[in-house]
Amino acid sequence: MQKWKIELHCHTAASPDSLVKVKDLIKIARKRGLDRLVITDHNTIAGALYAKTLDPELIIVGEEILTTRGELLAFFVKEEIPKGLKPLEAIKHLRDQNAFISVSHPFDRLRHGWELVDLIEITPLVDAIEIFNARSFISTINEEAKEYARANNLKGTIGSDAHTLVEVGRATQLVPPFTDSESMKQSFLEPEYLKKSSSPLIRISSTSAKIAKKLFGKDKFSI
Repeated sequence: MQKWKIELHCHTAASPDSLVKVKDLIKIARKRGLDRLVITDHNTIAGALYAKTLDPELIIVGEEILTTRGELLAFFVKEEIPKGLKPLEAIKHLRDQNAFISVSHPFDRLRHGWELVDLIEITPLVDAIEIFNARSFISTINEEAKEYARANNLKGTIGSDAHTLVEVGRATQLVPPFTDSESMKQSFLEPEYLKKSSSPLIRISSTSAKIAKKLFGKDKFSI
């Protein structure tokens, strides 16, 4: 059976903490053998939409959305979701456009992790939990997410959470081909995971990107 190698969590310069140019991202993704790449910039789909015009076969439009309680990952996004919504409101907007919804690094308290009571509330309404994030450097964070997904019969997604080119493809899934969010759900019934953690030092790149954009203005760093 044919299987795709896919990356579900990466960022471009459209995110405040990344300097990655879309053209470079596409080039490195192809070089590393990715069949599909979901661009999940923070609270915007601008980078993903631009990438889609350059390589429509490779790119899936996604978004990482900061709600009032934690972050959501969405794939096959048609309309951008603003940050700051309550989780149930953000999920409703995503459901209205038939997006696939996962939960970003749910137990990573250093990066907008979810309180258990809030996670329990949204669990029946999402499609998956991110069970491995290459930037969650404490092993128990990913282990806790994996156990939560298993206990609640949720699909698991994994992601590199790449903010630099060197990280692209560090955490990928091998799954049967899919065409939309509905077929993606079926494709993820038995994924094969290829994963390794990034170095904690990689976070310096995100901090540097934020500082550079504040000093020189984000308009100096085109996508």
